[in-house]
Amino acid sequence: MKIAVISDSHDNLANIGLFLKEIKKDTIKKIICCGDLCNEDTMKYLSENFTGTIYIIKGNADNYEDEDVLKYKNIKYLGRYSSPLLNNVKIGMCHEPEYISKLLEKHKDLTFIFYGHTHKPWISMRENSTLVNPGTLGGVFQKASFAIFDTTKKDVKLKILH
Repeated sequence: MKIAVISDSHDNLANIGLFLKEIKKDTIKKIICCGDLCNEDTMKYLSENFTGTIYIIKGNADNYEDEDVLKYKNIKYLGRYSSPLLNNVKIGMCHEPEYISKLLEKHKDLTFIFYGHTHKPWISMRENSTLVNPGTLGGVFQKASFAIFDTTKKDVKLKILH
């Protein structure tokens, strides 16, 4: 199964719309959002324009209330950091890189950790985990980017939004 990974869209609805068109080609059914979607209107737009499941971590610039997320049936809100099991792959999710240590302290078996905040698309290793920053979907300080995570192949590709 392929999962799209985004972060730091910062209310850029135009880029979110382009991203949704692009992932439709790959029949993506799940999105991981590593924070800084920003306001509830953006969350509503994403929820209404994507029929699959969206896993959201709260970022430092997000200004919605936690209870607002409950209105959207296809959004799974996971707080500041979490370690869900997706298609039999244990992953970590956070926004700020400093939460990576907390995830690794609690869970030694994380194959991938997805994070955001720096706006820089990046893949690296730490202990036995592949760390992936999809960059900024909003195109803030960098070209707009996202990632595609293939849970079957246990592979991640960074992509520039076109």
